[in-house]
Amino acid sequence: MSNQMSDDELRALKQLRTPTPSEAARRRALEASLLAFDAEQKKSAGATQGKGWGARLRSIVPTFERTWTMDTRIAFGLGTAAVALLILPLGYQLYNSTAITPLRTVETPVTQPEAVEPAKPVADQPVEPKDSELDDVATRVAEPAPVLTDELGRDEALQKQAVGGAESRAAAPMSAAEAEQDGVADMGVMTLDEFAAASMPSQEPMMVTPTEPSGDEFTSFEESPVKVVAEEPVSTFSIDVDTASYSYVRRSLTDGYVPEPDAVRIEELINYFDYAYPAAASKAEPFQPTMQIYPTPWNGKTQLLQIGIKGYVPPVAEDKASNLTFLFDTSGSMDEPDKLPLLKRAFALLVGQLSDNDTVSIVVYAGSAGVVLEPTKASDKAKILSALETLSAGGSTAGAEGIELAYRLAAQNKVADGINRVILATDGDFNVGIDDPADLETFIKAKRDEGIFLSVLGFGQGNLGDDTMQALAQNGNGMAAYIDSFKEAQKVLVEQIGGTLETIAKDVKIQVEFNPAVISEYRLVGYETRALNREDFNNDKVDAGDIGAGHTVTAIYEITPVGSGGALVDPLRYDTPTAPDGVTQSSGEIGYLKMRFKLPDATTSQLIEAPIAQDLVVPELAQASDDARWAAAVAAFGQKLKGSNYGGEMSWEQIETLAQGARGADENGYRAEFVQLVDAAASLAPDTAVGE
Repeated sequence: MSNQMSDDELRALKQLRTPTPSEAARRRALEASLLAFDAEQKKSAGATQGKGWGARLRSIVPTFERTWTMDTRIAFGLGTAAVALLILPLGYQLYNSTAITPLRTVETPVTQPEAVEPAKPVADQPVEPKDSELDDVATRVAEPAPVLTDELGRDEALQKQAVGGAESRAAAPMSAAEAEQDGVADMGVMTLDEFAAASMPSQEPMMVTPTEPSGDEFTSFEESPVKVVAEEPVSTFSIDVDTASYSYVRRSLTDGYVPEPDAVRIEELINYFDYAYPAAASKAEPFQPTMQIYPTPWNGKTQLLQIGIKGYVPPVAEDKASNLTFLFDTSGSMDEPDKLPLLKRAFALLVGQLSDNDTVSIVVYAGSAGVVLEPTKASDKAKILSALETLSAGGSTAGAEGIELAYRLAAQNKVADGINRVILATDGDFNVGIDDPADLETFIKAKRDEGIFLSVLGFGQGNLGDDTMQALAQNGNGMAAYIDSFKEAQKVLVEQIGGTLETIAKDVKIQVEFNPAVISEYRLVGYETRALNREDFNNDKVDAGDIGAGHTVTAIYEITPVGSGGALVDPLRYDTPTAPDGVTQSSGEIGYLKMRFKLPDATTSQLIEAPIAQDLVVPELAQASDDARWAAAVAAFGQKLKGSNYGGEMSWEQIETLAQGARGADENGYRAEFVQLVDAAASLAPDTAVGE
C-alpha cells in the first residue's frame, strides 16, 4: 500500500480550519521548556571552565589609582588579608540582597480562582526550611520563588524565574541529590514524553472573564427596550460612525478577556465594516438610503429592517487644502509600547498620505502644553517626521490646556473652503486642567461652530477614558477611533483617510415611524448613547452625528409583524387606534423613513424621505444580500457578547456559520478576522456558560 496521499486527501487537508491557539497551552509549554532546560543542564554538568579561584574576576572595589574596575585580582599576600576581612561582610550582604541569588520554584496544581490577585512580593511569601537546611542556614541562603497559583500569574512568575535564576543555574548546575536537598526536586523533572503531553491543549474549555474592573472608563447605558407601535410609533436617533468599540473588543478577546458590557456598543461593531451601499451622485445630496427587510436569525417570529447610507466620495482630482493640528498626550501614562510609540508610527502613516496642499502643526501636553512643530507644509515631511521622533512621555495630564492651545494654533492658520481639524491622540486620562467636563464640551462646541472640527484617537488600556473621548468627538463634529495595533492605524489613517478628515454631512438624524396596522413592536439594535427625543428631529440646534467622505452607516431595527405571535407586550383590551387624517393604516406600508442633515458649512438642515414598502421584504434569510446577512451576524455577536435580553439562543457556531457565508470579497481581510474573534469568544465564554 502506498503511503502517499491522494489529491483528494490533500485538498481535504487544505480545507481544514486551523485550531484556535490556546494561551494556556503556550504558558504550559513555556514552563515545561524551562524545566526541561534545567534537566539537560544537570545532565551535562561538569568541571567549571576558566582559571582557578585565586585568579577569578570578582572585585567590586576601586583600585589604588582611584578608578573603578572589575579586574582587580587576588594577587597580594598577607597585606591584603585585612582588607579581605573588611570586605567579606559587605560581599555576603550584597549576595543576599541581589537578584542573582538562585530561585527555588514550587509548583502547585493550577486551578481557576474566583478572582485573580496580583502576585505578592517574594519577601511576603516565606518558605519554611527543611530539617536538612537548618544545619547550614548560616552559610547558605535560599530565596523562595513565587508560587504559581493560577494561569494569569504564570507569566510574571516565570519571567522572574528566568531572569533571576537562569544565570545561576547555568553557572553552577546542581546534581539530583543537591536539587532534592535544596527543594528544587519537588518540581519534578519532566521527560521528553511528559513535556510533549504538557504542551497539548487542555481538553476542558476554559472560561476566562474579567475578575476585576479593567481600569478603563466607559459610558454606562441600558439596552434599548422593545417599543409598542400603538404607544410609541416614532423612533429618533443620531447616526454614529465611530468604530472604537470594535477595536477595543478585538483587543480584549485577543488578550484573553471578555470585555465589560458597557464597552460593547453594537452599532460601532456593525459600522466597523464597509458595505456596498450605492453612493450619492453629488455633494449637494451627500447620501441616499438603502433598505432591506429579512428574517431575524435569532428569532423566527421577527424581522430585521436594515437602513444603510454611504457618504459622498469626492473625485480624486479634488485636492482640498487641509489645516491639521495634531494634539498629542505625552503625559507619564503614555509611556507604554502601545501608546506613544504606536502613536508616533501611526501618525507617520498619516503624514505620508498628505499632499503639498496640506499644513501640519504639532502640540503636546503633559505637565504643561507646548508647540513642538509650528505650521509646516506637508511637503516638508522630513521636518514633520523629525518632530514626531522627538516626542517622549512624562508628567501629569493637562488635557484642557493642550486643547486650548491646539485650537488657537488651528484658528491662526485656518484655511477658507478647506479642512480645519484638530486630531487628539490620547489614552483619555484627563486629570489636570478644566475640572468641569461640561465647560470643556462647551468650549469644543464653540470652536465647532467656527468651522474647526475635532477627532479623537485612543491608545492603550488600563486607564482609557473612552467616555471622555466619545463626548469630545461628538461635540467636536468628529469621529472617535481606538488604535490597538499598527494595522488599525493603517485602516483609520490610510484606507479611510478621506472619511477621517473630510466631513460631507453634519448633524445627521434618522426618524422612523412604524405603521401599527402592520408592525406591532420594534426595537432599535444599538445606538443607546445616540437616542434623541422626537421633537429633536426638526430642531436644527440639536447636535447629531457627522458623516465623513465615503463612510458607511448601518442601523438595524428588529420588528414584529402583526399576527406573527412574536409580540412581547399584550395588546390593550380597549385599544382602538385611529389613524391621523389623510393617512390610511391599510396602505400596506411598514413604515416611513425621514433623514435630516446639514451640509458642512450650512446652519439649516435638509430633509430626505422614503416609504418603507412591503416589497422590501425577502421571505428567507438566504435570499438577503451578503451585506445584510453580515450585519445580522455582527449584531448577533454583539448581543451575545454583551449579554443582551433580546439576543435569543443563537450559538457561537451558528453566528460563525452565518458570518462565513456572508464574507463576500473581503479584500482587506477584516471579515475573516471577525470570524476568528467569534472563535475566541466561544473559547472564553462557551455557550453553556453564557447567562450563568
